[in-house]
Amino acid sequence: MSERGLELARQKMVDGGVAEQAIEVFARFYAQLESGETGVIHEADVDPLVDVPRLADLEVSDDEARAALDATCIIKLNGGLGTSMGMDRAKSLLEVRPGRSFLDLIVGQVRHLRQAYDVRLPLLFMDSFRTRDDTLAALAGHDDVATEGLPADFLQNREPKLRADDLTPVEWDADPSLTWCPPGHGDLYTALDVSGVLQTLLDAGFRYASVSNSDNLGAAPDPTVAGWFAASGAPYAAEVCRRTPADVKGGHLVVRRSDGRLILRETAQTPKDDEAAAGDIAKHPYFHTNNLWFDLRVLADTLRENGGVLGLPLIRNVKTVDPGDPSSPQVIQVESAMGAAVEVFDGATAIEVERSRFLPVKTTNDLLLLRSDVYDVGDDDRLTRRVDPPAVDLDGAHYKLIGDFDARFPHGAPSLRGATSLRVRGDWTFGRDVVVRGDAALEDEGAPGTVPDAAVLDRG
Repeated sequence: MSERGLELARQKMVDGGVAEQAIEVFARFYAQLESGETGVIHEADVDPLVDVPRLADLEVSDDEARAALDATCIIKLNGGLGTSMGMDRAKSLLEVRPGRSFLDLIVGQVRHLRQAYDVRLPLLFMDSFRTRDDTLAALAGHDDVATEGLPADFLQNREPKLRADDLTPVEWDADPSLTWCPPGHGDLYTALDVSGVLQTLLDAGFRYASVSNSDNLGAAPDPTVAGWFAASGAPYAAEVCRRTPADVKGGHLVVRRSDGRLILRETAQTPKDDEAAAGDIAKHPYFHTNNLWFDLRVLADTLRENGGVLGLPLIRNVKTVDPGDPSSPQVIQVESAMGAAVEVFDGATAIEVERSRFLPVKTTNDLLLLRSDVYDVGDDDRLTRRVDPPAVDLDGAHYKLIGDFDARFPHGAPSLRGATSLRVRGDWTFGRDVVVRGDAALEDEGAPGTVPDAAVLDRG
């Protein structure tokens, strides 16, 4: 039955214009899925990661930083639509500061370093079919960001969602586009290769890539990390942060006992019985920021040696074909994580960075913080945290979707610099110049309410 499923999946991908190399990567994962492989990583098979060098302890000269930056390209993962916040376009186009989006600030960060260090530092986006047009249109407003001879973006591949019962490509007449899914951000390496961008970068004299999510403005290009990575001679490096009680979930690096290699263990790869151990921040002190660096030459050589298939571990993701309809058929999405490449390269390493390099926006709670006075944006378009961020908990019934959220903060975010926490229940619209102090809460009063202009919210 599954042999027929792979045949059908191959044909769907061919008909959909997917590159042959990407189809072969999918076929490898399909064989693992068919054999019952789950990608699960057991606690008994790994040891904790310890003794990681710290960015705060590094010393890199300006000359070393300049040389490294001039050989580095910046890649931003930009395939997400922000659907969890009700968006229908690239999340990177979401406004972070008045009139300025994630993309605008990313461009500004790169532009600043180019000028400060007199380097090329190209900026590329890995787009999906759903985000490409909007992203390229936005980039057209930054006509100085293009690097001669290099494209502004390259496309992430796509693959069919598979029925959970027989591993055949699912059909869904209500919206055929939902029968496709991205292969996870582990597709980065295949997409770079099949697009021709990997070879173009090498031909242009670039040696290193710095990769991060477009919704993480903390991951600005860093001269010190670039200089350290170039001097290390490592083929690959992951940026990790110290975990806090809020970081129980998420990917973290561990050491595989069988061969001593660093490997990435995602939440989806952790067995139920091992969840407590995996979430023990004293035992496993670092989480993966999804910021990483790799050597372009080593990647090209490794792909060539392995027939274009890097061999990342499988992530088996079970969902419904229509994420908004729990009654729709159950499907399996075959995915991989780009951070899992840490186990592919001999000599791969990690570096501990400050929490300031990890500022992802996954919810409107996160967005409110970035829009508030908790952060300043400098002339280099980097975000600087002024105080420890308060805990923000907005009522999902009224603030989860970006349209609803913006309507309830028509004058922008309240001042949160003096706040410890803000909890909102019910439907409240905030006036102008609202100030939040200490532990503040608004309760559901059963009808829409308004926070007056210049109001001060606190527990009292």
